[in-house]
Amino acid sequence: MSEESGLLSIHKPSGVTSFSIVRRVRRVLGVKKVGHCGTLDPLAEGVLLVIFGKATKMQSGLMGMRKVYRSRFTLGIRTNTGDITGSTVEEKPVGDFTEEQFREVLQRFVGEIEQIPPMFSALKHHGRRLYDIARKGGEVERMPRKITIYAIELMGRSAAMFDIRVTCSSGTYIRTLGEDIGARLGCGATMHYLCREKIGPFESGAAIDGGQIESLGRDELFRRSLPLESVADIVSEHNNSGGA
Repeated sequence: MSEESGLLSIHKPSGVTSFSIVRRVRRVLGVKKVGHCGTLDPLAEGVLLVIFGKATKMQSGLMGMRKVYRSRFTLGIRTNTGDITGSTVEEKPVGDFTEEQFREVLQRFVGEIEQIPPMFSALKHHGRRLYDIARKGGEVERMPRKITIYAIELMGRSAAMFDIRVTCSSGTYIRTLGEDIGARLGCGATMHYLCREKIGPFESGAAIDGGQIESLGRDELFRRSLPLESVADIVSEHNNSGGA
């Protein structure tokens, strides 16, 4: 390994923060410079790319890679956070949609679209995290941002819920996408499950279990990490492919 630099693909479990995973990796590896490539909310699980040493300079290139998420939403309810961790702000009856009607609504969100980031997010406004402002009851204007939804697959649905797999660009908020789908259906929706299944070539099935960071230990984590040169190759390939 070049100067203790590289990348770890870790499956973050639900119930912990992305920063806590970074902190644990830093402690076990004994490396000062450690970061991650895209926050996952505590509710969410899935692939979290943790970079250390000189690999931290490649953060933006890694964050720009295409992502795949699996998520589940409850219809007829809207919360202040967009997921089940929040307080209910609205409840509406759910209409009787046919399978064809439901799929037609989903397809309206495929392509380049504009999305307003949620208040409960890690984005900053004048140096403050939006979620810090939101937790104190505040709200600030957020400008819409262009994102790309490459595909939405309907994995299952019932009268009260729907389950989708989304392939999307960096910067996409899946709970906001679900809320927008719920708004288009006229009944609202809130997310109660999210898994980031893939970032670029990194898949959750091949990731290190986030609950085993300490038990694996320093030497094993280094052994399972991707060396700096390989990380650079992945970023270069991503850039040469136009970000696809």
